[in-house]
Amino acid sequence: MSKTIVVLGGSMAGLNIVHRLLKYTLPHEPDLKVILVSKNSHFYWNCASPRGVLPGLIPDEEYIQAIAPGLDKYPLESNEFIVGSATGVDKTSRQVTVSTADGTRQLKYDYLVIATGARCTEDTLPWKANNTYEELIESIHRTQENIKQAKHIVVAGAGATGVELCGELKFEYKDKQVLLLCADEKLVGGDSCHASIEKQLKSMHVEIKKSARVEDTKTLDNGKTEITLSNGEKITTDYYMATMGMVPNTEFLPAEWLTDRKYLNVDEHFQVVGEKGVWSLGDAVSRPRASFPETEAQGGAVHKNIEAVLKGKHQSRVKGLPADIFICSMGRSRGVGRIGWVPAPSIAIWAMKGRTLGRERTPKYVDGSAF
Repeated sequence: MSKTIVVLGGSMAGLNIVHRLLKYTLPHEPDLKVILVSKNSHFYWNCASPRGVLPGLIPDEEYIQAIAPGLDKYPLESNEFIVGSATGVDKTSRQVTVSTADGTRQLKYDYLVIATGARCTEDTLPWKANNTYEELIESIHRTQENIKQAKHIVVAGAGATGVELCGELKFEYKDKQVLLLCADEKLVGGDSCHASIEKQLKSMHVEIKKSARVEDTKTLDNGKTEITLSNGEKITTDYYMATMGMVPNTEFLPAEWLTDRKYLNVDEHFQVVGEKGVWSLGDAVSRPRASFPETEAQGGAVHKNIEAVLKGKHQSRVKGLPADIFICSMGRSRGVGRIGWVPAPSIAIWAMKGRTLGRERTPKYVDGSAF
């Protein structure tokens, strides 16, 4: 009897599952069909975005590549790639409604994997691939041009993306003024390496303003941006770059599948609570810390659980990484972070992340060789 698995989302989590199913499950489940639905026709290695938005540093094709060619090597009848947006899920009929350029489709599923990720609350910058390929490329190039022209830049949000962006900006542009707005008293959510990150940014002459929550922004007649903070203070800048806040892409799903913060509510198997045959992973799930090593590990474990269900066996608990890793690149030659509770040397972070920001993994995700 044929089985259809619909995977929603063509980023790190979604491609992880799709390639594992087609490489490892299909050979012993020949009637399996995998349908991938993605808003973007291209895979975006967004870990490279804090450097990719700087003009002239990374060619687009090194971290943005078409998804379809990587699926062509599998049997034609075993997979389908649909460029479109999931707009609804009927859990009773087990159908997904998908909006495409050619109209609306209804996809019947036996099993469903939700890997739709999350987006920034201020979704004007290319930190995620939440729209079409054309819109993503246009956003990157527009951002590059704005950075090139700006003499004063405000970065709002002192999480990993914000601090890496500040480090990249000051590494490349010693003459630009860069101000980092942190809504809290400590950078990166108070992680144990926050003081080291702050020290490194200050040594690069990044100005840091803490307890500075953005209340409003307004574009002025001269093209500059006026930022109003929650305490009433106003800051004018040539270019405002927001990196704070994440919203899961789950608004099309049944409300009972979600937590109060709208993330997927999953059990120890990363199966949606109360719903057999439906799994979720990546940024659409609220735990643990979002990172590509965690997502890769989840992909392997969720794939094994899908295989277990197909074989009528018990699923296994999805385990996290053996050690929590938090590392931030600070330009092309340095970095700050930790492995577990142990501070990592700057040269080690450069080797692990800062040298390339992992963009060599882009073609490996696309062709499946990463898995």
